[in-house]
Parts: sequence; structure tokens; C-alpha cells
Amino acid sequence: MGWLQRLFGMEKPQNAEVNPAPQAVQQAPSTDAAPTATQSIPPERLGLSGEYDQSGLAKRVALAFDEDPQLDDVNTLWVAQTGSTVVLKGKVPSQEILNRMVSVARSVNGTTDVDTNQATIG
Repeated sequence: MGWLQRLFGMEKPQNAEVNPAPQAVQQAPSTDAAPTATQSIPPERLGLSGEYDQSGLAKRVALAFDEDPQLDDVNTLWVAQTGSTVVLKGKVPSQEILNRMVSVARSVNGTTDVDTNQATIG
């Protein structure tokens, strides 16, 4: 079972990307006749296909872990996010694996920090 399936109960969507281009978000039109403004999605809220997703960063990190063959077998660690910080919690088999996970998480657009305070080696 992959990271996306285990953590978010979803299969990888066909058009899923670790670092997708953001889709424009339409704001509700104002009462005056001004044209509708578009607003870009913050990188940490960018979903797998460029849509707005509250857990977008965590899902994209999970997808990046799915795409890394060295991280396939780790099923005792969870990925969450607090704003633009990726939070890794649970158990990992070795410091080397944890270092690899931190490196992969940092490579995902929108990640400003990786918190491993809740991750243990063992």
C-alpha cells in the first residue's frame, strides 16, 4: 500500500504531480462591475493536480515518498503539515531513511521546514 493510500485513503490520480502548476482560483464577483480577480493558491495549499487543497503539501510529500523506491516500505510514519512545515511523526527504521525523507520533503514546492521532533528511530 502506498503513502497516499495509507495516509489519505486515495489512489494516485492520473494527473497527480509532486510540484504541479497552480490553477487560478476565481473569487466571487463583487457587486460593482469590476472584472473578477484571480488569486493564486499558496504553495502549501496546492493539491496534487494544481487545485486548492487544505492538505495539499502533505499529499504532495506523500506522493513524492511513493515515487521514491527507497521509501516504499516505511509504513510506520505519517506525514502532516502545519502551514508550510511538513511534520513527520511515527517510527522510521534508520537515521539514513529519516534523512532521505527530510531531503525528499524539502524538495517539494511549498515546504519551508520539516519537523521530525515526533519521529523516532527504531
